[in-house]
Formats: sequence, C-alpha cells, structure tokens
Amino acid sequence: MSKIVQLHSSDDVVICLQDMNKGEILEIPSTGKQVEVSEDIPKGHKILVNPVKSGEDVLKFGYSIGKAKRDLTVGEWVHTHNLESGLKGILDYSYQPTNHKFPTENVQHTFRGYLRENGEAGIRNEIWIINTVGCINKTCEILAKMGNEQFKDRNIDGVYHFPHPYGCSQLGDDLSNTQKLLASLAQHPNAAGVLIVGLGCENNQIEAFKKVIGDFSPNRIKFLRAQDVEDELEIGMSLIEELVEYAEQFARQPIPVSKLKVGLKCGGSDGFSGITANPLVGAVSDLIVGEGGTTILTEVPEMFGAETILMNRAKDEETFHKIVQLINNFKEYFIRHEQEIYENPSPGNKAGGISTLEEKSLGCTQKGGHSPVVDVSPYGERVTRNGLNLVNAPGNDLVSVTALAAAGAHIVLFTTGRGTPFGGPVPTVKIATNSELAKRKKHWIDYNAGQLLEGQTMESLKKDLYEYILSLASGQKRTNNEQFGFKEISIFKDGVIL
Repeated sequence: MSKIVQLHSSDDVVICLQDMNKGEILEIPSTGKQVEVSEDIPKGHKILVNPVKSGEDVLKFGYSIGKAKRDLTVGEWVHTHNLESGLKGILDYSYQPTNHKFPTENVQHTFRGYLRENGEAGIRNEIWIINTVGCINKTCEILAKMGNEQFKDRNIDGVYHFPHPYGCSQLGDDLSNTQKLLASLAQHPNAAGVLIVGLGCENNQIEAFKKVIGDFSPNRIKFLRAQDVEDELEIGMSLIEELVEYAEQFARQPIPVSKLKVGLKCGGSDGFSGITANPLVGAVSDLIVGEGGTTILTEVPEMFGAETILMNRAKDEETFHKIVQLINNFKEYFIRHEQEIYENPSPGNKAGGISTLEEKSLGCTQKGGHSPVVDVSPYGERVTRNGLNLVNAPGNDLVSVTALAAAGAHIVLFTTGRGTPFGGPVPTVKIATNSELAKRKKHWIDYNAGQLLEGQTMESLKKDLYEYILSLASGQKRTNNEQFGFKEISIFKDGVIL
C-alpha cells in the first residue's frame, strides 16, 4: 500500500496514509521527485511537496486551503501552526455556470417501500409521537414505551418519540422555526401514523400548529391535549391503537428510485474524509439523481470556501442567487452574534488532519457529487424538486441531520473519520473514512469507505453502497442507529426565550 496520496497534480501537499517518521524518503506521484520528511507527521495529515512563500496559497484538491503563515519548506508538516484561512469577510459572487451535461441513468432501480395516500413513499412503517412542547417529553416517552410493548406483534416498525426542549416561551421566528420543523417531521412518509401531543398552555398551541402542518389526513395524524383529559396515557394509547390500525393497511411494493430522498452529512471528519467517504457518497448521490431521485446537502458554514463550486453548478441564475443568499445570510448570522465567520474546524477535525475551514469545506461539498443544484430550501421546510437540493442548517450533527429528515430525507448518509453513535429520526448510515474506525466501532459504523485505500475501486464501491442503500430502503437491512435505538432530533435555536 502507498504511504501517501496526492489528490490533484497541482497540489502543494500530499496526505499521509500512515504515520510518517522524520527522514523517510517519499516519491511524489505527479512529479516523480523525491521528498525527505523533515519531522514526524501523523496519519491523515499533510506533507508539503512544493515550497510556498509566506502569504501564498497552499493547494489541495486543486484549490486553496489557506495561506502560509511563514515561508514553508518541502518535507514539513502543514497544519494549523503554519497554515491559516484565506477567507475574509462577505464576498461578492458572479454567476459562472459550469458547462457540462450531467448524465442520466439508463437503468431505473426500484426499492420496496410503502406508497402513502398522498403519493409519497416511505421506507419504514413507524408510528411517531411528536410533542408540541418540551414539558411533556416524559409523557410522550412513556407512551412510546407502552406502545412498543402493546403493539410489538403488529405490522408496524415501532413507536418512536423524539424529545426536544422547545415550544414554550419562544417568540417570533424562533417559535416559527420550531413549528416548521416539527410540522415537516409530522408529514414525513416514514411515519405511517403520527400522534401530536400538546400540554395546553404552551406558545405552540395545537390549533396554531395544525395550520403550520397544512393539509393532513385525520386518519394519519391524531391530536391530544394533555391538560384537557383525565388520563392522558389511557387516551394516548387509544389514539396510538387507531394509528396502528391505519398503518397496517400499507404493504411494501416496488417503488422507483425517483421517489427516494437521501440526506448527505459528515461529522467528526478526518484527513481521509475528502479522499474516501465524501467522494464515495458524491458518486452515489450522482447515481440517485441520475435516476430522477433526490439528494439533500446542508451544513452551510461548511460550504464556506467551496461555495462557488456549488454556485457554478446551479441549474439556472435564479437558483444561483438563492445559493448566494443562503451563504451570505449565514455569514450575517455569525456577524450578528459577533463570531468569526471563518472559524477553524473542531478539535476533532484538527486532530484528524483538517487545518482550515476551506479545507474542510472542499472535502464536505464532495458529498454532493457533480449534479446540478436544482433548488435551495429554508430551514425546517421540505424539498419539492427532484435532484440535488441545498437546505439551510448549521453544521452541528444533531441539528443538521434533523433538518435533513424534516426536508424529506428517507435516509441520511453520514460520513465520519472519528465516529459517533448518533442517529436521526430516519435511518442514519455511518460511513467510516478509514478501516481502523470501521473495525473498532462495529456497533456504530454501517459501511467502510476506507476500502478505497486498500485496493477497492470507486466504481465497484459506489455500486456496492448503492445496493446497500436500496436494501435498507426495502427493509431488508437496519442501520446501527435503528438497531440500538439511537433516534434523536435537535432543533436550531436562534432567539429569545421568555
């Protein structure tokens, strides 16, 4: 196995595929020249192969990942001690569309899902309990536990509750965000039936919340106001039984991939994220979009530094301006809270070899493959166009995966180099960037993209991952987050609480 990888012939750095020792001699693939390693360098980190003057760009992926803090010499370790972000302020953008045709797939795959009354497809036949306010988290938790015990032998995939602390004492846009997100979850087709539970005195009143949900079938969504009944558990269980009876009318049937929606997410990234898992997910995203399906990319701050790549893939100028607004609005959010727009990645990312935000962003955006961007959706709202969509949400793992589910994702592909047990309300596929993580955390990791560093080709692995996704959508497999009960939500908070 090679000791290094160079991602683009113009790059100033190569990435270590193993720990490197001072004095080792490396041959650089693009030039054939030999470089002596000048210090011990950890696996996943970068070695300089071209001299770079202070203030000049350092290239990786063929793009700048930052500016040299001082003169850099060949063979040295490039990281946060000698590299800084080159991103400054809010930028002006011009529409420069990428002129290439994106191929559509000749083969139309299917998965065995549940066709709902409104024409949407689900991949699970679950009952969801959604509370309008955090005060009744425990009530809903008890209802979910009782429901799973009483209906374990029925034709459903479980009864689930997703606790959150909001819905009371929130004002303005903050309350509206909570309502929109919860309403979008209530409309998710993985939930065959939904019980909305309110307390009775909260800001997010059930009658107001119904208006945000919009059109719904009273057979599919039931409501309970806990303060209005003598025994909310007894009434709640009666309503859940009605929902179970409704859910049991659905059976799996062949459904085209054009009805499948897949969220794209990374968290706990490392130096291999942009080499293995993210490009692999991008290749699968292109397959799904090529068959008329939908993929959804978020983590807006982790587009900073790579946003022009997405802007230039906008399907038209209107979509380009939506992306510009998405990026600039999030930068203004940072400024409003007096925070540095281009803050470096997290401690875990840095430990894994990622030095700057633009380096992380250039790796992150690869999850979107090469498809045109067809639309941009606000936080908490559902996507409406097939193809690659962008959704407004932060990079935080829990918040962004929840936003992807609310946007309509049936499945989330979650790439990680450090590992996490977290799962959203929909199947959350943990894709390891390296084989060491996949072997060590088998109860977290569902798929190993580290095989790309061990002889597997991108072509064969993308087909294998795609088949895994279709089997997951067909109910033939379960993700680790499903098997071990890691199903959570988190709501974006930006406002006053009374």
